[in-house]
Formats: sequence, structure tokens, C-alpha cells
Amino acid sequence: MPLPKPPTKLGSLLKAPAASALKSGQAPADASAAPTAVAAAPAARADAMPGRGLPGARRAPGKPRQPTAVVASTPAVVDRPAPGRAVEPPSPRPAPRRAAKSASEPSKLFVLDTNVLMHDPTSLFRFEEHDVYLPMVTLEELDGHKKGMSEVARNARQASRELDALVAGVEAGIEQGIRLDHSGHREARGRLFFQTRAHDARLPEALPQGKADNQILGVLQALTQAFPERSVVLVSKDINMRVKARALGLNAEDYANDKTLDDADLLYTGLMALPDDFWDKQAQSLESWQQGGQPFYRLQGPLVAAMLVNQAVYWEAPNATALYARVKEIRASTAVLQVVRDYTHPKNSVWGVSARNREQNFALNLLLDPEVDFVTLSGQAGTGKTLLALAAGLHQVLEERRYNEIIITRVTVPVGEDIGYLPGTEEEKMSPWMGALDDNLEVLNQSGTTNHGGEWGRAATQELIRSKVKIKSMNFMRGRTFLNKYVIIDEAQNLTPKQMKTLITRAGPGTKIICMGNLAQIDTPYLTEGSSGLAYAVDRFKGWKHSGHITLARGERSRLADYATEIL
Repeated sequence: MPLPKPPTKLGSLLKAPAASALKSGQAPADASAAPTAVAAAPAARADAMPGRGLPGARRAPGKPRQPTAVVASTPAVVDRPAPGRAVEPPSPRPAPRRAAKSASEPSKLFVLDTNVLMHDPTSLFRFEEHDVYLPMVTLEELDGHKKGMSEVARNARQASRELDALVAGVEAGIEQGIRLDHSGHREARGRLFFQTRAHDARLPEALPQGKADNQILGVLQALTQAFPERSVVLVSKDINMRVKARALGLNAEDYANDKTLDDADLLYTGLMALPDDFWDKQAQSLESWQQGGQPFYRLQGPLVAAMLVNQAVYWEAPNATALYARVKEIRASTAVLQVVRDYTHPKNSVWGVSARNREQNFALNLLLDPEVDFVTLSGQAGTGKTLLALAAGLHQVLEERRYNEIIITRVTVPVGEDIGYLPGTEEEKMSPWMGALDDNLEVLNQSGTTNHGGEWGRAATQELIRSKVKIKSMNFMRGRTFLNKYVIIDEAQNLTPKQMKTLITRAGPGTKIICMGNLAQIDTPYLTEGSSGLAYAVDRFKGWKHSGHITLARGERSRLADYATEIL
């Protein structure tokens, strides 16, 4: 097929060749050479002039057409032959690698829903080389949610500040597109476009035109029709809106950049089962010694590559002594294992509580280790997370005097309907949310360790415990610093990654933080198992020598609770 002659005038450069390139899928040499350039390579964006292909954008003078674009456009034209014509072979001249990639992998145009910006204010910069489009109704909704002290209002204000920083200093019209790395976010290589004119979109009559979601769908439909060769995708946290978009034949995706894991089953468990032939393979290279009354082992080999510091490892076999250890140190292909203390034996009970399975035993070893500053415990209901954390806290506060007091907090997200305002002080307002604390304190108060002195002794012990346990609200945590405190964050699965960071960074010298939660019981809207703050903390802290994680697997609450967990 003969190639078109290159234009000789500036006016010709901005006319028909751009439309033909859009329909045929060929890539212009420069992003400014055609206002509808939908297949510009990410690298070509950095020097692209404003005026890329969005409706209503002004045409800016383009750069001279480069020979590489002519070569790259040849296969694109051949790929779509006219009906009844034979396919001509591509040009024998080899096209440069970058130009070929731009023709085969056009960048996408992502249309953002308002809830994405309110969920993650920095979501504008999470789309790498692709472009971002904001409908006018998105800005209107963002402006309507910026008032208040809630997390949503704070995120709306931060998103507005990010937009203001992008718009500031832009001399040309914003309808030409704004480079997303303009404000210093180098990871974003695309451009930001605003809706600058109304679109003639025809949605089904059953969809009310005045609703904000339907207006965004109208913009999405108009952009999809205007750029048939470019992938235009709606990004929304609203499930129903994504379903409506797909029902209309439009592309829609969930915002997944904030997800730590796509599958919660892949979350780090903190446990590792050693192979059955572990002792046979390590017989020649294994070293052992005693230090401080604790046995240590040094092993080598490919097994070390799968280990992390403070990971619990175990070896069990019939008619053989089991091994329960913790990875203490890793250097190259060598790992040091420390045999953990056996808290399943009654003589090693902690505040009258003994471990009932190997996971609880590993958890108590982490909770009682002064070198471990951050512990995360996850597991289903009834596995003993709160009881173990409280028992270890009381032991270290009242007996070892390692910490001054226990501070307990949690997210106040109701399971059902909200009961309304609560009277009293901060601690009185939090007391209805702390039913699990009261239940576990009752169990600990009735344990064998606190029965000395009869009824009077138990009452005195209960008063002592109450004086050392403080209940705090998360709403007043910002700006605080905890010194020598034992902090328990309950129901941590309902925290966002940002809230989790806020709480963990409150720790001062000598403070230990314990996060507990069940990823199967998330009540916070827009949070999933993969985007929960608990999963975020587990994934980011794994392998640090001052942190540890254990997933408790077996329920120990009662046979009724265990059976209900399995069948319901």
C-alpha cells in the first residue's frame, strides 16, 4: 500500500491524517503531530506537545514527522485491510523497537470515579504511562465531600490539593492535557485531562440523566465512541456502577492499586513446615549449641532462601520429638534457629493461660520477647488472639514491670445499625465497643494465678488490672507519642493502610504494639481482604528482625463456636 505524502504545511499537519491514523491504529511520530494520537509510546510522552486527542483540545503546532513513525505505521495499516483486498506484506525495513511497541500497545485512558479519589487521594499518579480523565461531575462531587473531619473529607481535601498543584503553573490551556509528573511524581508518565465541554451521549432512557453516576457513564460512552482504537476504562470502587458500565458495553475496573494481595490465601502466615527429611539432609552441616538455656541450630542449604527472620518453623513426625523453633538470624545461605519456649506446659503459663496449640505457643513467644516491637496476630473467631495478647500484657506490666500500662483501642465500626450517640467520657463511650476486653479480663481474673486471697483477693486484683488497662479512642491518636506502653489494636482488619500507619508511628521508646484481627470480618466500606490495613502491615513488616506475625488456625473458644465457624 503506498504511504501518504508527508504534509508540507502546519494546517495539513492537524487535519485528515490524524483521523485516518486513529481508525487504522497507526501511531504518529509525535504525540503533538495528531490530536487523536492514541498509541503514543510512554517514552514519546515526555516530549509531546499539548493538544493530544481528547474532545475540545486546542491544536498546537507539531514537530516535524520522524522517519521512524512512517515505518511503524506501515504494519498498522496492513493489519486492517479493506474487504476483498489481498493483504500486502509489511515493509522489509526493520522498525525501531520503541516505535513498534507504540503501535501494538496503545496507552489507555482511565476515567476516574469520585470514590477512587476519596479512597486514595494519590490515585492520580498510580497509572504509570496511561492518561487520566476527570469528568466535571467528579470535581463537583469531590467539592461536596470536602467538609468535615472524617477520613473521606480529609481525602477529598488532599485530592483537591493534588489537583491544584498540577494545575498551578500551567501556561497553556488545561484542555490540552497536563503532565502528571508536573508536580514531582516521576512515576506517572501520562497526562491529566479535564472535561472542558459537554458530550452528546445517548444512554438508555431508564437511566436518569441527572444522576451523577449516569453522567459519568455518559462521558465514558462519549470517549469510547470518540476513540474506538483506544482503550477507555472506567475506574470505580462502586460495584453497581461497574456492572452498569459493563451492561452498556463499556470497560470498567476496580481500583486495585491499594491492594496488598489479590488473594488473601497468599498472605504471609508466619509459619513454615520443615520437610520430612529435614534431619537427614541437614545431618552433615547442622550445628547446635546452647546459649542462655535455649538451644540453637545453624543450618545451610536451599531451604534458607524460603525463610524470613522471626518466622516460626516446625518439624513433626510420629514417634519422634518435634522441633518448634524461630528463625533468629539469616546471613546469605545460613540461618540460625532458636528453639522456642514451651508455653503449652502449665509451669510456663502466662497469667494463668497456657498455649493449647503450636500457633498459640509461637504467638506467646513473640508477645513476650522484648526484642520484638511489633506483633500481628490474625485468625478466625475464637482462636485466642485477644486473650493471649492481654495475658502477655498483664504479665509484662504487673510482674516484669517492663511496660507502664496497657492501652487498648479499636475501630468503632458497627456490625449492624448504629445505636447513636453515647454519653460519658472517652472511656465510657468506648466501653460498649470493648466487650471482648471485659470478657477476657474476666477469664484472666478467674485464672489460678489470681485466686489467692479468696473473693477479696480477686476484687483487689481486678482493681489493679483496671488501673493498668486504659481504653483510648482512635479519633484522638494523631500527634500522640506512647512511651513504655503495651498497645493493643483490636479489630485491625477494619483499618485502612493510612490509619494503620498513623497508629504504628505513635510508638515511642520502649513501646510494643500488637495488631489483631480477622480478615474474614471486615465491616469498613470499600475495604477488602487485600486492601485492609492489617494485610498491609503483615506484608510490609515481614522479615524485619523486630517484628513477627502468626496466623492462628485452630479455634479454642468452644466446640459450638468451632463447629459454627466451619458450617456457617
